[in-house]
Amino acid sequence: QVQVMESGDTLVQAGGSLKLSCRASGLEPGGAYAMGWFRQAPGKEREGIASISWSGGSRVYADSVKARFKISRDNTLDTLYLQMNNLVPEDTATYYCVLGPFTTDVRELAFISPRGQGTQVTVSS
Repeated sequence: QVQVMESGDTLVQAGGSLKLSCRASGLEPGGAYAMGWFRQAPGKEREGIASISWSGGSRVYADSVKARFKISRDNTLDTLYLQMNNLVPEDTATYYCVLGPFTTDVRELAFISPRGQGTQVTVSS
């Protein structure tokens, strides 16, 4: 069974940077899969924010994070990353990584069931 383990909960000040990680396990050998991140703020709907293809050659971002976040992956470690820069309080949310077909519409990521507990990111003003 595929599982993911995301990095720990973090508190950061506005304007700061943070790098999330997500390691997948239980994957089929030789499988090629896209990955992505969605987030959910308290009292709000899920928001798909970034998607990356298996090779890493294709990446898509939500407008809300496009200029500040960068998604990457290391397939040798089965690990997905999200570099977040210039954080603002509105980025406060629980962040989840997901696996699935690559999509150019990151909104679709919000409908993929997460396999981990998520990472709580809190940005203080």
